[in-house]
Amino acid sequence: MPNPISAALLRFASRLRFPQLFFLVAALFLVDLAVPDLIPFADEILLGLLTLLLGGLRKKSPPDAPQGEARK
Repeated sequence: MPNPISAALLRFASRLRFPQLFFLVAALFLVDLAVPDLIPFADEILLGLLTLLLGGLRKKSPPDAPQGEARK
């Protein structure tokens, strides 16, 4: 069963765009690095946030040709 705190934070973070999500991940990493185990389950939260961050960086596919035209 997932931790309710990390689940709530990941649900909130899934709505953030790249710059805000990047700064949230960086801040949480620095706090966890400076003071280990200050935030319970910080490592799991970081992994979830990094997954969201990397998932948002995928390449955008180019727009397809209009439906009426035949492909060559």
